[in-house]
Amino acid sequence: MIHWESHACLPLHPDADFTPIDNFRKMGVHYVSINVGMDMNPVPQVMSVLGAFRSKIAAQPDKFVLAGSVADIEAAKAKGAIAIGFDLEGAMPLMEQPEMVALYRDLGVRQIHFAYNRNNSVADGCHDATRGLTPLGKRMVQAVNEAGLLMDCSHTGRRCSLDIMAASSKPVIFSHSNPLALVEHGRNVTDEQIKASAATGGVVCISGVSAFLGSANPNATDMARHAAYVADLVGVQHVGIGLDISFRQPELNDNPPGNYDPVYWWPREAGYNRTIARMEYTPMETWHLLPEALAKVGMSDADVSLVMGDNMVRVARQVWH
Repeated sequence: MIHWESHACLPLHPDADFTPIDNFRKMGVHYVSINVGMDMNPVPQVMSVLGAFRSKIAAQPDKFVLAGSVADIEAAKAKGAIAIGFDLEGAMPLMEQPEMVALYRDLGVRQIHFAYNRNNSVADGCHDATRGLTPLGKRMVQAVNEAGLLMDCSHTGRRCSLDIMAASSKPVIFSHSNPLALVEHGRNVTDEQIKASAATGGVVCISGVSAFLGSANPNATDMARHAAYVADLVGVQHVGIGLDISFRQPELNDNPPGNYDPVYWWPREAGYNRTIARMEYTPMETWHLLPEALAKVGMSDADVSLVMGDNMVRVARQVWH
């Protein structure tokens, strides 16, 4: 069994401390996808983060492995290391050039979604006006499929996500999203979106963010409740975990340069009080508590293995190359 963490955030700064990633390793997680940039982060910042993070991974091969394949994850597990991939949250770092997708893949990016809450020239954000996937967006989906990245629809507008799933020739995931039927929030996904992802062979990975779970102090029980909803709707083979913990390091300022307006990206009218400053996250220890919590909602040992990572392993085998 592979324990797969579909999304985690370190400060987007070259001096970011990798201790949280090592703590994932100590928790028995075998693979983690780390964010290296969002739509509000200019390309120089994204490249600086990529360069620094790659260097930190290479400097400690006994702990960290940059993964390009499932075989790399299995090899990392065998030696007690944690495998790492990077993800981009938004298409703006692609600079409207589909060929940039393969470049980011070569730098370690293994997962991408096209819009971070707000619209851009490629796709719609979940907190913006509805347009649908643009013509450039259709070319970007093809580029993602051809490059072998995981196509993600977290933070994406509802209609646009359905367009992406219709356009993709490969499974489409939600790396950190929860069912709207349980908690009314613009970041959560409808039954239609969940079914569409499952129809592609994809996986909906449950986020541990308090607002999306509907719990002030989110825990493994909350995660299991949301996982069970998705499993009941489309089958346990389409459920995963993306705790989406943002590991704040207050001494580092990782804000984008220039006229950065956090209220634009996390609008108050969408339910963000002081942007994301008051978000609470399900603790990392959830990884130890999840098996029991998932069993309590009726999942077998085999089901638990699927949810905690083997579903994402299946999708990665289909997509990565």
